[in-house]
Formats: sequence, structure tokens, C-alpha cells
Amino acid sequence: MTGSESCAVCCGIDEAGRGPLAGPVYAAAVILSKSFPVNLLNDSKKLNSSRRNEAKLIIYEKAAAWGIGQASHTEIDSINILQASLLAMKRAFEDLLKRASAANLTLGGISAIADGKFIPDIKFPCRALVKADALIPEVMAASILAKTERDAYMEKMAQLYPQYGYEKHKGYPTKAHREAVLKYGPSPIQRLSFKVIK
Repeated sequence: MTGSESCAVCCGIDEAGRGPLAGPVYAAAVILSKSFPVNLLNDSKKLNSSRRNEAKLIIYEKAAAWGIGQASHTEIDSINILQASLLAMKRAFEDLLKRASAANLTLGGISAIADGKFIPDIKFPCRALVKADALIPEVMAASILAKTERDAYMEKMAQLYPQYGYEKHKGYPTKAHREAVLKYGPSPIQRLSFKVIK
């Protein structure tokens, strides 16, 4: 199944970072050009860091349009991770529309596919599809951008808060991360609504 089979102008939307104990959740929205080399794409979780970053550069260069959004750790604590993920998706889609408008791109007939079971609140047709990041090239591209942008953010946070090891685990609940939080207390980007020890 391809995005072109799903909608006339298809926008893929996906998020990264629902599971971590720290940092924001990121999302991306992508519309691919007809000539985009889709063979370079896959579910971001199935690509190593090097391949993801290579794909990211090609997506930024060759996609018809793209956008990035995020919801902060404080927003996650305030509205819960599901709602924050959908908010990040909405912001990513709105960012895509702004960039497309600035580039004078016409996106008539656009509809979106969001990975998962829920759809963001956007003013265009949108449907949810479980495992879309393994099926739809546009969603694969969105998953790659969301993952690489979030990883880059967490690597910057690692420089500010080196004791937490964010450059290694990116905020996910590894043994080392849990131990660092217990030793040093919550970091300034900790999701306080998430339990460090279950």
C-alpha cells in the first residue's frame, strides 16, 4: 500500500517520544513529491541512527512539504501523553501548511493519515491507521523526521544536563536513566507525571 493509493495529496503524520520519562514529544507531517525515492524509507524504528539521519536530509531536500511540531514535558504533564502527542501532530501539520504557503505550494485535495488509533484536530480530512509508519511512505518519512528531531533535541539537553545520559537513552526509561533520576532528582525536563520506578 502506498500513500498515492490512499489520497490524492497525501500527508503522513507521526510522532516520536511517547514512552520517555523526560523531554518533549515530537511530531512531523510530510507530503512527498512524486519523484521522491521511497526506497530509502522505512519505519524509523527499523533504521539505525546513521540511516535515519541520511534519510532526514533527503526528506528535507526532496519532499514536497514538511512540518515539525512538539509538545513540551510540562504540556505532557498537564494534558497527558496522548493529548500531547495529538497536539504535537496538529502543530506539525500547521507548520507544514505555513511552509507550503511561504513556498507558494498549492495543496488542494490534501488529506492526512496519522499513525496509530487517533487523529489530531486538523481542518482537513484525516484518518488513523495502526502501523502506518510501516505501510505508508509519507508516514514513514514523518516518523523519521519526528525521531531525528527529537533525538537531536535530547542530545542538546545532554550537554546541559550531562549527569542524566540523555545522549545515550534519549530520555527513555532505561536502567541507567532511572538510576540517574533517583540519584540526582528530576531533571528540568523530567515528565513528573511519569513514574520513574513502577
